[in-house]
This record gives sequence, structure tokens and C-alpha cells, in this order.
Amino acid sequence: MAEEKKEEKKGFVQEFKEFIARGNVMDMAVGVIIGGAFKAIIDSLVGDIIMPLISKLTGGMDFTNLYISMDGNTYESYAAAKEAGAAVIGYGAFITAIINFLLMAIVIFMIIKGINKMHKKKEEPEEPKATRICPYCKSEISKEASKCPCCTSEVTPEA
Repeated sequence: MAEEKKEEKKGFVQEFKEFIARGNVMDMAVGVIIGGAFKAIIDSLVGDIIMPLISKLTGGMDFTNLYISMDGNTYESYAAAKEAGAAVIGYGAFITAIINFLLMAIVIFMIIKGINKMHKKKEEPEEPKATRICPYCKSEISKEASKCPCCTSEVTPEA
């Protein structure tokens, strides 16, 4: 009975190793890690570049301070309301999250579009061969040849 459990455990460990070693699991892990780093870049782009530009265009409006206090009190800022423990609806943070999502989606779309374009270039058909096969001796001859150099058979040139 102890041997059966040992074999079952060994099988489980071996099966887990095989699962982890699969290419798609490793690709997914790399994707999650790169996605996390990419999110930090997008957050910085939104928080440090785009939101200040939007704030400037909207006359200095700060989205992070857009909120509704559910307790009826007025607070200096969204952070102050959260610190006071008030129930707040932070719709400004939601707007920022939507902008983050849209920017991330646009950037990912552009990356995928570029990758697809690169793959299409690789898939373009090669130049047609300048040679063909002799119908008599099966050796490779020029498309323009009228006589096979190997078997000396008369062949019609291809255009």
C-alpha cells in the first residue's frame, strides 16, 4: 500500500513536471510576466503623460479627485475621503482605468498588427524557379531549354 502511494506520488510529480515543461505553459508564463511589466509602462504613460495633457485640455481637471461621497460629507480629495473611511464611488479612478485599458488595447493591437504584417512578408511566395524537370530523364533543366543537356531529348521551352 505504501508502494502504491509512492508510485502515485511519483506519477503526480512526473506529470506536473511534464505539464510545466510544455511550451504553451512557458509561453503563457512569459506573457504574464511581460504583461505585468507592460502594464507598468502603460500606467506611467497614462498617469504621467496622458492624464496631465487631458487635465490641461479640460482646464486643470484632475480625474483622480472625481468621486461621490456616500455619507453626504464633503472631503478635500478622494484620498482624504478614503482615509476617513467614507464609502465613496471613485468614478474618476474608473475613468482612468478605462483610459488605461483603451491605451493598452491600442498598443497591443498595433503590436499584433505589426507581427501579422511581418508574418505575411515571410509567407509571400518565392520567385518561380528558373528550372523545370525534363519529362524524359527527370533531370533538372532550364525553363528556356529546347533540348535536355542530359538525355538530348527535344523539349518545348516554357514561357
